[in-house]
Amino acid sequence: MDIVLVAGLWLTAAVWDAVVPVLEAAGHSPISVMLPGQDDGLATATLADQVSAVTGAIDRCSGPVLVVGHSAACSLAWIAADARPEKVAKVVMVGGFPSGDGETYADFFPCSNGVMPFPGWQHFEGPDSRDLDEPTKDRMAGSFVSVPEGVAKGIIHLSDQSRYEIPVVIVCPEFSVEQAREWLAEGVPELKPVNEISYVNIDSGHWPMLTRPTELGQILSALTGV
Repeated sequence: MDIVLVAGLWLTAAVWDAVVPVLEAAGHSPISVMLPGQDDGLATATLADQVSAVTGAIDRCSGPVLVVGHSAACSLAWIAADARPEKVAKVVMVGGFPSGDGETYADFFPCSNGVMPFPGWQHFEGPDSRDLDEPTKDRMAGSFVSVPEGVAKGIIHLSDQSRYEIPVVIVCPEFSVEQAREWLAEGVPELKPVNEISYVNIDSGHWPMLTRPTELGQILSALTGV
């Protein structure tokens, strides 16, 4: 199956490098999307540019597509599914939930000189980084890229109600399945109308593609139903 992989904030397509071989070994065709502004350093990139990159990857696939978004990019994956509901067989959200129509994409931290830099590990203490030692944090921070302000503050546009017919899977890394169920019951209004939502646990922090790539790849492979 074609599997489109979308990285979250401050990450490049290379974050999926250890997951891709696991998927390929299972017979799938993974595509790590090169996101404008994160993979090319273009500070003027916008959320619309990133949406075009994801929908373009979907369009290049010949059959049904599994779209995987990580963290903030759960919204990006969902926007793409809204734009291509006839092509997307399932959306997998790793460590995050989508925002709704009219909301900002990821205006979480201060921007400076037109970009939102990584704000520092102090914002990710606890469950998020529990499986990261200090050398790993240093390596990750050294590879992080700033996110263009036009991406972080971009406005989400959703319009096709058939997106709610697409099955959604929540992969739970730094939080439990039980917590995810509670959060969806209490909030996350964009997912309330979805007809089919399931949950998968993975014992990791917020970045399982780096700390548990084999397990994450196996989970994604199993979710294809192939």
